[in-house]
Amino acid sequence: MSENFMIQALEKKGISSEFKLPNGQIFKNRIVKASMEEGLSNSEFLPGEKLFKLYTRWAKSGAGMLLTGNVMVDPGGLTGPGNVILRKQADLSPLKRWAEIGKSGGSKIWMQVNHPGRQTFGFITETPVAPSAVKVNIPGRMFAKVFGEPRALTSDEIKVLIQKFVDAAVLAEKAGFDGVEVHSAHGYLLNQFLSPITNIRKDEWGGSLENRSRFLLEILKGIRGSVRSDFGLGVKLNSADFQGGGFQEEDSIQVIKMLEPLGLDLLEISGGNYESPAMQGTGTGKREAYFLEFAKKAKEITKIPLLVTGGFRTRSVMDEAILSGQSDLVGIAAPFAFHPEFVNGLLSGAVEKVSVEIPKLSNPALNSLSKMSAIRLQFRRMGEGKEPRLPGSLIWNMISDQIRGRKNAKKYKKLLPHLLKAEQV
Repeated sequence: MSENFMIQALEKKGISSEFKLPNGQIFKNRIVKASMEEGLSNSEFLPGEKLFKLYTRWAKSGAGMLLTGNVMVDPGGLTGPGNVILRKQADLSPLKRWAEIGKSGGSKIWMQVNHPGRQTFGFITETPVAPSAVKVNIPGRMFAKVFGEPRALTSDEIKVLIQKFVDAAVLAEKAGFDGVEVHSAHGYLLNQFLSPITNIRKDEWGGSLENRSRFLLEILKGIRGSVRSDFGLGVKLNSADFQGGGFQEEDSIQVIKMLEPLGLDLLEISGGNYESPAMQGTGTGKREAYFLEFAKKAKEITKIPLLVTGGFRTRSVMDEAILSGQSDLVGIAAPFAFHPEFVNGLLSGAVEKVSVEIPKLSNPALNSLSKMSAIRLQFRRMGEGKEPRLPGSLIWNMISDQIRGRKNAKKYKKLLPHLLKAEQV
């Protein structure tokens, strides 16, 4: 790092500087707690005391914005059995408290809204919905029956899901959240529509990239037309799925051009899916921030503020990403699980680098699952008022996490008829 750059970083503050979104919303600094699935909903699949305790810690972190973990827009589709599920008939008071806690330290808090599509564990849903009946294919016999056999959505069902995303954003606004991020990455439903591997439809929702993008675009148009102008609207989009024949960088650039006129406040860049988990790291060890090279390309064709998430650990690298103009905001995930209040030290200069030492497993898919299980353990510990601590055995922790998930899934299946009935009211 050159002396001139360090002087520039001190003068312009880098990640310490405020950032103003197109809608006028101001983040007190450039650090965003990226979305991680907490799995801490209560027995009614709404925010509860454990989630409140966790966000009380993160509210003290010093981050400019907190992005929540996956919040489900449809009771019939969960990424995990501990997800918060939004529905119009539910009591908003737990959501309001969640938003209040998130903002109590001066951070903005946005809700990430999502639908898993085919990436649903079989013990939750045996027949998940998807653009087309293409099952998740992860190498290895142990994964053969992990995911259910999906069925293709009808055109009418797609229109219903579009409205559910819109309804979720309206509920988030009523509850006091500062914005929503629509999850269209990591192999979840909207990303499945974008990919020619998982979307082999022949109707208006498949075929050309324009058709495959229609689901996402209609959701965003619906949300922007249903919330206040100062309510934040963002999208999480893959730079690529990193699969041959799938959603490529060239596709992502074209989708970003389609997003440009829709009045977005934020575009988060990520990559990968369950079959190719690039969001867990490139594995090359050559660079700290995974998706900055693509962000530079995106900057050339869009004025939407960019949030780049993945791999940031060092203050100087974060500052350079901001000061070089490659990114407007820096998204950080795993460090918040182990060092929940580290941003204050990072901004003050007391901390230069935050590390997360989770041992790696040789199988990429297994490694991804074990890492997520280790992170969720920290959420449970903080939700119980304890300090983060790595498990003695990653494998045993992963098995325990799956057992816990199956128990929660049984509760979910028991409650599901009630949830679906309430949807019809």
